[in-house]
Amino acid sequence: MYLYNVEHTCGTTAPHYQLLKQGESFAVHTCKSKSTRNPLLKWTVGEGALNEFAFSPDGKFLACVSQDGFLRVFNFDSVELRGTMKSYFGGLLCVCWSPDGKYVVTGGEDDLVTVWSFGDCRVIARGHGHKSWVSVVAFDPYTTSVEESDPMEFSGSDEDFQDLLHFGRDRANSTQSRLSKRNSAESRPVSVTYRFGSVGQDTQLCLWDLTEDILFPHQPLSRARTHTNVMNATSPPAGSTGNSVTTPGNSAPPPLPRSNSLPHSTVSNAGSKSSVADGAIASGVSKFATLSLHDRKDRHHEKDHKRNHSMGHISSKSSDKLNLVTKTKTDPAKTLGTPLCPRMEDVPLLEPLICKKIAHERLTVLIFLEDCIVTACQEGFICTWGRPGKVVSFNP
Repeated sequence: MYLYNVEHTCGTTAPHYQLLKQGESFAVHTCKSKSTRNPLLKWTVGEGALNEFAFSPDGKFLACVSQDGFLRVFNFDSVELRGTMKSYFGGLLCVCWSPDGKYVVTGGEDDLVTVWSFGDCRVIARGHGHKSWVSVVAFDPYTTSVEESDPMEFSGSDEDFQDLLHFGRDRANSTQSRLSKRNSAESRPVSVTYRFGSVGQDTQLCLWDLTEDILFPHQPLSRARTHTNVMNATSPPAGSTGNSVTTPGNSAPPPLPRSNSLPHSTVSNAGSKSSVADGAIASGVSKFATLSLHDRKDRHHEKDHKRNHSMGHISSKSSDKLNLVTKTKTDPAKTLGTPLCPRMEDVPLLEPLICKKIAHERLTVLIFLEDCIVTACQEGFICTWGRPGKVVSFNP
């Protein structure tokens, strides 16, 4: 990855680099010359191809996803690594920041979308809906919302509703400032909903909602208007009602929430049929992923992924030395189950609101606009999709 200054010209000779800063799995080189010239910096991040990078909304942080399966977030000015995350399997292909810069969503060769919290530096949710590699992830700033909770109010006044329809762009631009009020207004709970989408090589478009029960699993919902079902802290004992209060002395940990009532295992009622079936599903997914990791290592150890045969790997010995970074020999099987890459049953599992086949070839573009969604595919078609419930006024 190279940094250029548009006000500077490129040199006529090949640049020579010197090491500026080096860290865990990354190195930054500067151009060695008497006068300032382009490129200013050369970033070497991870192993293999650097598939995509994205700046945070404030421009201070840089998120990179690589073919080695890692998400790395840097402070761009100080060139410091702020956090990392490992994919469940394979390389990561796409990355996107939330409008307020608090969350990062990635997609890749594990057919999953992964939500990573920038503040906590941890995976907070995964989404399973695609049947092949995820090509693009993007947040929808026009439906991402934060509403202050009032006891007698459900969805705001009529004036607010009209503002939502006709001034979606203003709401999107003010999302960051409104989200920042969440920490200061402790006595006034808010209702948070992030909407993001994904497209993949399975030709499907998926839309996802990231809501309070996933973002704040230990806090009560401020209002019951989310699209997800929150599971009870513990299963109530036989003969009791669903309004029972969990005592602090209960040794059973609360189960993780699963969006849209996806099957998951519970701690109590282990002998019931539903718990056995849910546990089998969770363990089956985990064993399948672990088996895939070992199979990939054993069967394809002698040949690399075609993506890695890029021009960046065909270089002289001198340039190879410059590209060296401090590598941590991370065994994918060992990272599974750690905070770097939690197991499927250790984090909430999202279910898409919709998942629809919209093309005949692999989808490559997803852009959210105020009144429509734009997609493109390898067949060469660019399609616009009108938003549901969008009212078009033809008043003179």
